[in-house]
Amino acid sequence: MTSPDRGLRTRNLRTVAALAAVFLLPLALSFWMYYGGSWQPTGRTNFGELLEPVRSLPLEAWPEGKVLRGEWTLVYLSSTDCEASCRNALLVMRQTRLSLNNEMDRVNRVLLATDNCCEVEYLKKEHEGIKVFDVSGPEDKAELLAVLPEVELEHTLFVVDPLGNLVMRYDVRKEPAGLRDDLRKLLKLSHIG
Repeated sequence: MTSPDRGLRTRNLRTVAALAAVFLLPLALSFWMYYGGSWQPTGRTNFGELLEPVRSLPLEAWPEGKVLRGEWTLVYLSSTDCEASCRNALLVMRQTRLSLNNEMDRVNRVLLATDNCCEVEYLKKEHEGIKVFDVSGPEDKAELLAVLPEVELEHTLFVVDPLGNLVMRYDVRKEPAGLRDDLRKLLKLSHIG
């Protein structure tokens, strides 16, 4: 009498073990491949370039800089009169912020003006609400340029997080929808700002 019960129990345990293996082996294999092996996925979902290591903007050096704490910010550095590349970058910045719809209040726009920048009337008329920081002093400019990556600054927008860290660099000559998509993801995932 005990041997048919023992056989049934053994068969049931084998069935349970086989079912567990069907579900757990692929999971264990994927963890081993990702964390233990040398394989890493090559795909990415961002359009801009993530900046590593994290760099902080010297916000405390500027009287207006404290305004940027607590909100996401699009930053553009203009080193000359606001020419075509500057105007295009400011346009992309403005349109991207507007395309965020309900989330646009979480994003600031900042123009860091060095040297002979910029036409105040043009900024008031075309880019109402943009914050302009004068960083033309030699110390301010040197400190700022030491933090920014060495890229073509006239075609670059930076995304700054609510803590004042440079998060991403975006080339404004690319499709602006990519910047909007990156910002939407950041705003969705952010618990601050």
